[in-house]
Amino acid sequence: MRLQEYIDILPEVRQALREGKPVVALESTIIFHGMPHPRNLECAASCEAIIRDGGAVPATTAVVEGRIKVGLSRADIDRMNERGRVLKMSRRDIARAVFRKEDGATTVASAVVISELAGIPVFATGGIGGVHRGVRDSFDISADLPQIAQSDVCVVCAGAKSILDIGFTLEYLETWGVPVLGYRTDDFPAFYTRKSGHAVDCRMEDAAEIARMLRAKWELGLRGGVLVGCPVPEAYAMEEAVIDAAVEKALSDAKAQHIHGKETTPFILSRVLEATGGASLETNIRLVQNNCRIAAEIAAAYCAL
Repeated sequence: MRLQEYIDILPEVRQALREGKPVVALESTIIFHGMPHPRNLECAASCEAIIRDGGAVPATTAVVEGRIKVGLSRADIDRMNERGRVLKMSRRDIARAVFRKEDGATTVASAVVISELAGIPVFATGGIGGVHRGVRDSFDISADLPQIAQSDVCVVCAGAKSILDIGFTLEYLETWGVPVLGYRTDDFPAFYTRKSGHAVDCRMEDAAEIARMLRAKWELGLRGGVLVGCPVPEAYAMEEAVIDAAVEKALSDAKAQHIHGKETTPFILSRVLEATGGASLETNIRLVQNNCRIAAEIAAAYCAL
């Protein structure tokens, strides 16, 4: 593959990869679609700083004027903000963004694609997409799941958002052979809350354990990703009853307004933000930061092997 025709890797990231140093990939939807300004930029900067503090190099992914970026500079972010039309880009949209020379913010699915292309084995995000409620009627399943299943990338997250059918999401991952690990937890986290009521496949106590499992899996030729669920720090977790009520109301509003497809999650998250008086945004930021810290530890431990 002549990847250089399509991909620009930031020199710092390229050097780290060449020297076998730890790198953590990041998505960019959180910057351009996931949070209000200026908290989005503050969160993005803090996540990169946390990864650096953990001894790894951050590599935020995006498409800028048709060029796939592995490592996003502040100038890139400013230019994309100025132009104002940033595609929320899943796997299916990458080629379109490239040939049309568009700007695209990566979701989990597209960021995992780019991580694997660049040779970055660890990726941090907030929460993954999954199987939506009412799937029997809509067949609405996030592209995040099949992409995680087929890419050799460790995805570090705070579980799946509670707007989803978490039980079906875990069943999908089991069917496609994706190990679901719990970072110091037996219960798969549900983004805003620490527990979903669904068990993980295996509890892991530290980054070194996770790194050794990654190596064993991929050296055995067992292709595909690994999902690591990290509960939001207890001090910032939301009460289950509060978040459930907000989500149910948001889902009802989405149905009444015929919101569907990739517009569903941003709509519901904005409604939850309103219903919780902004508390959900603080939780969102804290859990992403926590995931970045753990991802940096995993990346460092994996490189040490």
